[in-house]
Amino acid sequence: MTPDSNGPTTPSPARIRFALLALAMGGFGIGATEFVAMGLLPDMAADLLPSLSAESTDAANAAAGWIISAYALGVVVGAPTIAAAAARWPRKRLLLALLAAFSLGTIASALLPTFELVVAARFVAALPHGAYFGIASLVAASLMGPGKRARGVALVLSGLTIANVIGVPLITWLGQQAGWRIAYLAVAGIFVATFVAVAVAVPWQAGDPTATMKRELRIFTRTQAWFALAIGAVGFGGLFSVYSYVAPLATEVTGLPTGAVPIVLVVFGLGMTIGNVVGGRLADWSVRRSMYLFFASLSGALVLLGATAQHPVGLAVGVFLVGASAAALSPTIQARLMDVARDSQSIAAALNHSALNIGNSLGAILGGLVIAAGLGYVAPVWVGLMLTVSGSILALGTFALDRARRRRGIPLPSVTGAFGAIGD
Repeated sequence: MTPDSNGPTTPSPARIRFALLALAMGGFGIGATEFVAMGLLPDMAADLLPSLSAESTDAANAAAGWIISAYALGVVVGAPTIAAAAARWPRKRLLLALLAAFSLGTIASALLPTFELVVAARFVAALPHGAYFGIASLVAASLMGPGKRARGVALVLSGLTIANVIGVPLITWLGQQAGWRIAYLAVAGIFVATFVAVAVAVPWQAGDPTATMKRELRIFTRTQAWFALAIGAVGFGGLFSVYSYVAPLATEVTGLPTGAVPIVLVVFGLGMTIGNVVGGRLADWSVRRSMYLFFASLSGALVLLGATAQHPVGLAVGVFLVGASAAALSPTIQARLMDVARDSQSIAAALNHSALNIGNSLGAILGGLVIAAGLGYVAPVWVGLMLTVSGSILALGTFALDRARRRRGIPLPSVTGAFGAIGD
């Protein structure tokens, strides 16, 4: 095979599988670095905010939610900035640079001594998040071939969802035993291993030689792109208002011991893994119908969780269904955003993660506010329901606009070519 540096070649099926696995490993590391804070939030609060924790555990946990929000805000800032600026870079080179940045940012998160510095490190560590998923999704879609775009997106995201089944619970357990800082050093090790795997396995792919910052940023002039971003930002907040505080929900409401939190995270992760696979397949069939279906199922799952969280079975079933429904929405929303982005594909693939992490930050902040107000740890579930219903309304609005344009004879946006057409 011609060396990567000499240009593109046709990779063998074995190398394609290895490359897809390497890309998913990056998603695994990102899932670990993003979500391990959910299970270790009480430990981080006690260590970084000792005075506040001594006064009020609830107040310390709510304040520590800023660690989660800072990461989410870093994704929001980094995704469009890096994706637009680096769209012309060879994709493999860009992926390696992003993985190096993840490694350094995660190490800094583990070693810095104060709450404020850790919050800042989490923001910096998050900057490559959206760009990695965006570029990795484009690479995966290209490797998988026409008509499998959403499945390519889902495959990269599968690393993130599998992290919630295996990585996050194991690293949460490690953090509970050895300290949360050791947990983050373990996550940094995952990124280093992924760097090596991508360097070895992923074939050379050119960037877009015609891309310009102006062309990529043109996405922000399109009404439907703003609708798609708002759907992700608001609707996905329903997941994170629950997930951010799942550890105290399990211990304070359900009455489970701290050692059971990793098991709850496994159940959450199983739901997300299954939902991601289903969502990718159904989005390749129909983005519109899939979005309606998954918003309805997420709303129902949140109602079930809020009503039954005091019982272990209710908690388990609720978090499984919340995870499955929300994860199924992710490739669906990304497919929609790529449909309406037209020629701004690099930034569109990354912006989905900005939107979802606005939802992450919004859910964590609003959930923390209702906890700090003394409404208890079930209150974030109802906040999540309100956000999910709002996302559903936005989804109805964006497809209503499509129908209005169709009646006026205006062609609807679609993506074809290397990524394949996607159904309405």
